[in-house]
Amino acid sequence: METLAPLLLLLLFVSASAAPIGSAPRFLGPYARRKSSGVASPASYEYDVRYFGQTLDHFSFADLPGFQQRYLVGRNDLWSRNGPIFFYCGNEGDIEWFAENTGFVWEIAPRFGALVVFAEHRYYGKSMPFGSRESAYKDAKSLAYLTAEQALADFATLLTDFKHNLSSEGSPVVLFGGSYGGKVLAAWMRLKYPHVAIGALASSAPILQFEDIVPLETFYDIVSNDFKRESLSCFEFIKESWDALETCGQGNDGLRNLSKDFHLCRKLNSVGELSDWINSAYSYLAMVDYPLPSSFLMPLPANPIKEVCRKIDSHPNGTDILVRILAGINVYYNYTGTVDCFDLEDDPHGMNGWDWQACTEMVMPMSSSRDKSMFPTYDFDYASYEDQCVQSYGVRPRPRWITTEFGGHDIRTVLKKFGSNIIFSNGLLDPWSGGSVLHNISDSIIALATELGGHHLDLRPSTNEDPDWLVGQRKTEINIIRSWLNDYYEGRKTSFLTQLY
Repeated sequence: METLAPLLLLLLFVSASAAPIGSAPRFLGPYARRKSSGVASPASYEYDVRYFGQTLDHFSFADLPGFQQRYLVGRNDLWSRNGPIFFYCGNEGDIEWFAENTGFVWEIAPRFGALVVFAEHRYYGKSMPFGSRESAYKDAKSLAYLTAEQALADFATLLTDFKHNLSSEGSPVVLFGGSYGGKVLAAWMRLKYPHVAIGALASSAPILQFEDIVPLETFYDIVSNDFKRESLSCFEFIKESWDALETCGQGNDGLRNLSKDFHLCRKLNSVGELSDWINSAYSYLAMVDYPLPSSFLMPLPANPIKEVCRKIDSHPNGTDILVRILAGINVYYNYTGTVDCFDLEDDPHGMNGWDWQACTEMVMPMSSSRDKSMFPTYDFDYASYEDQCVQSYGVRPRPRWITTEFGGHDIRTVLKKFGSNIIFSNGLLDPWSGGSVLHNISDSIIALATELGGHHLDLRPSTNEDPDWLVGQRKTEINIIRSWLNDYYEGRKTSFLTQLY
């Protein structure tokens, strides 16, 4: 499910959050206080919850305490020893939430007789080092082991041990991941541990969103274009609303009045807090602008941006612009009408660890352009970004480390020579698609881009209302995965016959 600066890491405003200005919004993670919460796991997604004794630091031999990593193992009577394992690389949140929202993996596993495993990312959900969330998040020293490299090593170690315990060392592993899970923890795991997994489906994986590999305005230009394609007037109202917010927030009662008008659970400390909350909604709406109703981030109608713009545009001339804005964002934050008040600090899926990751290695610089963006103009300022990270955590980011560790520059040449068996799937309405691989690199590094697709929509559960292009995309992915498995088993058969004779 599935997520990154200010508390929701949007770059445009200074906020009270620990995350730095000018980095990307979290891949996932809305915030609203509902009257009821919790989503029952679908009856067809049956799994056992297990824990694995994990190493805290895979890259030293220091005598450090380990921790319990949670993982889910699907129940599948069709699986047999050395059969396929479909392994989901956990994102920046609770693993059961992602399992409940990744129907594609569950649905196709029986076709292949595959065993499904969902592994939780360290420092998220219940996979907490040092015994508790409070201890794990205490300070920079305790958070030092929250890195993508450590998470990948967790998955590789878990998989190796898991296969050994099943006496199934010959099981081929296919990796699945969406967004952060697709970006680092599926595509990059395939590149770093090719002996552990035979292939990866990396959905909505912005592996090029680092340094200046893509223009820094790309993300917010795509968000803005998603709104403009629905309604130019909607786009213009949003573009004009930021100045209105600043004006209304002035004076002794300005923040109190804004807090009341927007039904917040507490009084605002700054206009920037409200601005972050509003533009977070726009970014997430662009990510999940699905052609079908969904409840992945929030309960939403089909084509939610169309509905947001309908709400904004439907008021008569002369209506206060902030009344229009509230009506629009209510589609995201309160479509069901069940919200008591909006809690700006709520983190229902436990994803605040991303603030640390954005301040260390996951530096994804972003800007907002003057003409194409509906957000205020902003040029990425690394010095300010760094200062905020030092202030929040006492650490300085390493903005070039990810491309050093995983690559990114001249991606076509590098992957063509050194990569294989990766599907990069993207919906072009998703703002993260601008930082992903959108064209085939080789016969086995495949890009599947859909014009009307959203954020890892292909991994969502199928429905009878799925459009033909989505059905076709999933069929293509299934066929590619089948070819990987056929090649693997054929290779084992040939190797066995060679040794025999």
